[in-house]
Amino acid sequence: MDYSIMIIKIRAVLNISQEELAKMIGVSFTTINRWENNRVTPSKKHICMLENICSLNNINLFEKKGI
Repeated sequence: MDYSIMIIKIRAVLNISQEELAKMIGVSFTTINRWENNRVTPSKKHICMLENICSLNNINLFEKKGI
């Protein structure tokens, strides 16, 4: 899974900033920025938190447009 795409999609669907997402999962803005730019991979704990946000907000990470 490309966590960068996951984070970008979550932020787009929820219409939130990196800072707002950071507050939601208890990390810094810088951490979200590093994840989004593929500089660092989220920990398992944070991946679970991101997946939970997707579940709670009906965000389908595997949905492909045009299919």
